Amino acid sequence: MIIKRLLSHFLIIFALLTSTVFLHAEEVHTGDTPFMRIIWQDRDTKTLRWGQFSQVGSQIQFKKHDMVEGFPQLDEKRNELVQMERIGRVVVVGIRDDQDGQYQSGWAAIDMGVRSHSHGDHDDHVYKEPPHVLASVVDQSQGNPAHLYQYEGLFYLANDRLNGFTKLDPLHLLRQDDQQQGQFFRGGGGHITLAAIDGKIAYSTWAARDEENNGRIDVSDLSETGEDAVAYSFQLPVGGLHGATTSEGRVFFAPSDGIYYVDADVNLKHSPESIELHHLSLGKDEQSDQPNRTGAFATHRNWVLCNTGKHDAAALCLIDAAAAKPSIIKLPIDTPDGLSLTTPTTVVTAAGKNYAFLFQDRKDGDLAEKLVIVDLDPNADRDLSDAKVVKHLPVGPSQVTGHYGHHEIDFDADRRWAVVTNPGSGKLQLLSLADLEFRGEYEVGGMPTKVLCVGGEQTHH
Repeated sequence: MIIKRLLSHFLIIFALLTSTVFLHAEEVHTGDTPFMRIIWQDRDTKTLRWGQFSQVGSQIQFKKHDMVEGFPQLDEKRNELVQMERIGRVVVVGIRDDQDGQYQSGWAAIDMGVRSHSHGDHDDHVYKEPPHVLASVVDQSQGNPAHLYQYEGLFYLANDRLNGFTKLDPLHLLRQDDQQQGQFFRGGGGHITLAAIDGKIAYSTWAARDEENNGRIDVSDLSETGEDAVAYSFQLPVGGLHGATTSEGRVFFAPSDGIYYVDADVNLKHSPESIELHHLSLGKDEQSDQPNRTGAFATHRNWVLCNTGKHDAAALCLIDAAAAKPSIIKLPIDTPDGLSLTTPTTVVTAAGKNYAFLFQDRKDGDLAEKLVIVDLDPNADRDLSDAKVVKHLPVGPSQVTGHYGHHEIDFDADRRWAVVTNPGSGKLQLLSLADLEFRGEYEVGGMPTKVLCVGGEQTHH
């Protein structure tokens, strides 16, 4: 009787212990769980490389892979990879040459191989095949692209020497159908920057400084292709155009003096004479007495962001595009001599924080370079007028030559992580958006510049 009772107690205890072990094993996932895939430009080899971050137990692991499958073979000395943008899992990158497009220029589109599906309060991410090229056009007829934009789910590639631009639809690229090479529209000239609105019209700038085209902006009708696309043109009082964007039904331009904006003529009811130009001054440089300017924009909700000024006059500029009369709010960011601010990149984190990230990149000398982090909305009222600098983080060296070799940053789909490239050291850094601290540094070699991230934590159902 006693033996039976002891045996019964032993079996109960054994069952409790083993069930506890099994429950614990189910709660702790020890496998490889991808949470972000990245693609970056290697300026040394003029190709695209990729890698993947995974959670393995309590550790983060990064696996570097070789070049993207099917990427065109480029000349390391004569070609450059220029701007790169992502819509969904499709990435497009521009390709430039040293002979005004007469050698080989064009573009390539890549499927990142990560499927993401929205489920209301969260997205599911499944890591399928490796990144691979969907389509590419690299020849002598692409007009040497430099700028690439995305507006409302479409890519716009500026074909500088063709005085126009190509619209690329990611759906056609994924389907690899007869429209995957896009549509060409006349508009802009030289070093073209552009803004497209509602898929209906596009504003394209001229970089020329001759009397006829100085400050010229073409308005293109996107229902008309080729030569017939330009509906009309108008001119700003100043030239040197290098930057354009759109927000809240307005179009913003960056000439050699401050910022100009116009109301978007979506229905093409205006003429050159009826366009109303609005100027926003960025002040003057104290040493040269020349007007301050900017070179590129970022948008964040209804706000337009850029930077201007040098050294102790350097600043992040914020414009509420939805205001009745937009004005410029300046947030000073003291930048030591020898360093210069980069164009801001913004994110809304998983915790709902709004941040802007700017690098202080080296122009000359040997000063340490930094990542400047700005809390755009400290009191969460969607008014960015109280933006403030909250952190400076040391980063590795850049390797700036002209437009190339800057630090870059991008974010995962869950908005929990950011990746920073360090062109001068061949390393990547992983940044936590929860506490704004670096969690790891990874040697990838070459000269990593532009980076894009896709996907979040892989779904387990």
